[in-house]
Amino acid sequence: MFVFFLMLSSLIFISPSLSYPTNSSNNHLCFSSLLKLEAEKLIRGLNLFPKHSINTPLTDSHFVPEKIVEKKFSFPNFDASSGPSVQQLGHHAGYYRLPQSKAARMFYFFFESRNSKDDPVVIWLSGGPGCSSELALFYENGPFQFTKNLSLVWNDYGWDKASNILFVDQPTGTGFSYTTDDNDIRHDEEGVSNDLYDFLQEHPQFIKNDFFIAGESYARHFIPAVVSRIHQGNKEKQGIHIILKGFAIGNGLTNPEIQYKAYTDYALDKGIIKKDDYNSINKLLPACEQAIETCGTEGGDTCVSSMHVCNDIFHQIMSIAGNINHYDIRKKCKGSLCYDFSNVEEFLNKKTVRDALGVGDLDFVSCSSTVYDAMVQDWMRNLDVGIPSLLEDGIEVLVYAGEEDLMCNWLVTNLALLLYFFHWVGNSRWVHTMEWSG
Repeated sequence: MFVFFLMLSSLIFISPSLSYPTNSSNNHLCFSSLLKLEAEKLIRGLNLFPKHSINTPLTDSHFVPEKIVEKKFSFPNFDASSGPSVQQLGHHAGYYRLPQSKAARMFYFFFESRNSKDDPVVIWLSGGPGCSSELALFYENGPFQFTKNLSLVWNDYGWDKASNILFVDQPTGTGFSYTTDDNDIRHDEEGVSNDLYDFLQEHPQFIKNDFFIAGESYARHFIPAVVSRIHQGNKEKQGIHIILKGFAIGNGLTNPEIQYKAYTDYALDKGIIKKDDYNSINKLLPACEQAIETCGTEGGDTCVSSMHVCNDIFHQIMSIAGNINHYDIRKKCKGSLCYDFSNVEEFLNKKTVRDALGVGDLDFVSCSSTVYDAMVQDWMRNLDVGIPSLLEDGIEVLVYAGEEDLMCNWLVTNLALLLYFFHWVGNSRWVHTMEWSG
């Protein structure tokens, strides 16, 4: 089955014109503010204009004592003439009260398979960080697609044709997820992975189904962390045993130290830059490598600094490339707009839709610049370190990306048959650097 993956909400890069502050006491605050402004600019570049930077209402109008509140629903203006009726299927929306938080509620969609309830369960995570999984739901692999008048039709390539699929708004504050306490905003993978592990414990009706995690973009960080948390829970017999079979990472930057080196090679191969440009830009690599190494050993603001240093490689390439779409180099952007995802905001903020979902008067936050800013120290960390042990224990991995994508180029994403017991499509450079007995 062919599914077209659009690299939405991919790596949000800072402008090369931003200067890094030299006063150490103000470094984090100043640079954080600049990053948030740049994130807001790039969100607008997708024709998305969330009313709020994060969902943190003053009071919780949805408060109920139960851990999970779920309702069966059907979207208004859905044309089911090309497939089964929604009434025949289980389409659910709900809120889960995160136990390791003060007041956070995680919003999710759950769509039963159009084929069989015995199909695997898949959870999809979008990136950003801070972009809602509803972007994928309506523009990529979800059950529905928009028509010109904001009606919905079946997506012939939706993953719900072969799986029971969950789309989750995470981290807290993204999409329709919310909290009334700022302390619930996540800053690292430990918080994110614990939240998702706790959430998955609340669906025992699918305990016998195989389980997979998939996602793209910044989910390159979320996914290995969540998979490791589930695997740990299974091995230590914590809660419900989840039949974890594998995970997929699309358009991801899992090992920055390896992958940043691929930018100039790809750009030269594609004729985006010339040999002199290549030699000049590659002089930035030693500083990038050193900054990433320091981030790995010291953490904190050094990780923010490494992000600034290394992204200059990409920006120098783009300053030469001009107005190409760095998600698909065959295309040009129209001004700052490379894609138009505005339909998802208009649709999900309709009162009839919010009533159907049970989200009350909460506005839909398509991409949260506040969540993005909160995760900035996590950005340049190497998340492939836990993958070899997962492979050793028989958990399968698929790594893939778009062939014409500069941001996750073919040196990071070519086709390879690497492992004798399963197919791997993936980031060849960081894959080949991982040490494991297979």
